[in-house]
Amino acid sequence: MNQTTKRGGKMNESGTPAAGGTPQARRRPLLKKLIRDKYLILMWIPPLLLLLIFHYVPMYGIVIAFQNYHPGQNFFFTDHWVGFDQFVRFFESPFAFRLIKNTVLISVYSIVFGFPVPILFALLLNEVRHSKFKRISQTISYLPHFISTVIIVGMIVNMLSSNGGVITEFIYDLTGQRLNFFLDPQYFKVIFVSSGIWQGFGWGSILYLAAIAGIDPQLYEAAEIDGATRLQRIRFITLPGLLPTISILFILSFAGLFDVSADKVILLYNPAIYETSDVISSYVYRIGLLGAEYSFGTAIGIMNAVVSLLLLLFINTIARKAKLETLW
Repeated sequence: MNQTTKRGGKMNESGTPAAGGTPQARRRPLLKKLIRDKYLILMWIPPLLLLLIFHYVPMYGIVIAFQNYHPGQNFFFTDHWVGFDQFVRFFESPFAFRLIKNTVLISVYSIVFGFPVPILFALLLNEVRHSKFKRISQTISYLPHFISTVIIVGMIVNMLSSNGGVITEFIYDLTGQRLNFFLDPQYFKVIFVSSGIWQGFGWGSILYLAAIAGIDPQLYEAAEIDGATRLQRIRFITLPGLLPTISILFILSFAGLFDVSADKVILLYNPAIYETSDVISSYVYRIGLLGAEYSFGTAIGIMNAVVSLLLLLFINTIARKAKLETLW
């Protein structure tokens, strides 16, 4: 009979360790898998190098958030350590409340008005039975996602221009009032959020359409035999099937509450509407890069990242307690 060693390995009748019980033998299957999948492993090397070089190596630079850094000095051995002064400076700034408020409001509006749109579009598209019309609709809805932000903003500016813009002229013909959308602060959030919804709803619907495709067709057939209407099939089959995907994407959206795209804001705003358009990311660009206050800009960026991480942990915990799909 085989005996078992103290470490859990098997021994044969002669008292020597069995082949499957030695550390070398246990490593053989792993080595075989590495040899078998060597090309797949090689394909992982370039993205891992990019991630390491452009995301992890530069992280040593966050030390300047705790210094009064000036270009050219050796910030690892500098004497200009200021601790948390840069963070305190931001919260004591007269712009802090405005920046946080604008950032949160734009994100909340984007979630409230923009998050349901891809879901509704996927549900409607799933009910289309004409395959050619369905493909054309999908293609048209995807197109804005592949247009650069600069071109999107250029289109918005042309359509909303006070001098001959299509939308401006249409409103003027209806009301007799000529609006200046880019000099009135109250319109910025509407322009930013609505254009973002238009640009992203088609691309965002891809995941929901994929989730719908994974639902067992027999459920729909059984429901149809039982006399369920289309709305009932959507309510009791499609939506529950989409719930895990909705939960994951909502967690990621909520975690980005303090992450508003700076490039689009910078292209759309101007000093006349800073009151409603200036967000944390645009302020970091303007102060940290254009103003050459690198330590101050880095400190704000770190604060933004920490808050986003805390929001992610918070909403993931809430979703887990609610028995929903979570990131971990």
